Amino acid sequence: MVDDDAEPVDIEVKRDDAVTITFADGHVGRFSIMELRLGCPCAGCRSLRDRDEPTWPRPGSPTPLRIDGAELHGAWGLQITWNDGHATGIFPFDALRRTSEADPG
Repeated sequence: MVDDDAEPVDIEVKRDDAVTITFADGHVGRFSIMELRLGCPCAGCRSLRDRDEPTWPRPGSPTPLRIDGAELHGAWGLQITWNDGHATGIFPFDALRRTSEADPG
C-alpha cells in the first residue's frame, strides 16, 4: 500500500530525459533516466552495486540510454523497460518520494 503523500496523480515519462511524478499533495519529483537506471532496485542490479560493478552500461549496452516503456506495477510502483532490455526493476512510489524530498535540486 502506498502512503497517501506518495500516491502519484500524474506520471510523465520523457523517454530520453526523465520521469516526472506529481504526488497527491502537489509535491513534484523529477528523476533523470540515468539516476533511475543506475539506481535500479532489482536484485541483479543491487548485486552488481554490492560488487562495485556498474549497472549501466554493461558490455554491449546500446547508447544512449533510453526508456522503451513504463507501466504501473499495481498501485505501488513503476516498472521501467530500458533500451538494453532490462525490465526487472520496480521503483516503489514511496521510495521515489523519499528520494525526491532528499534532493532539493
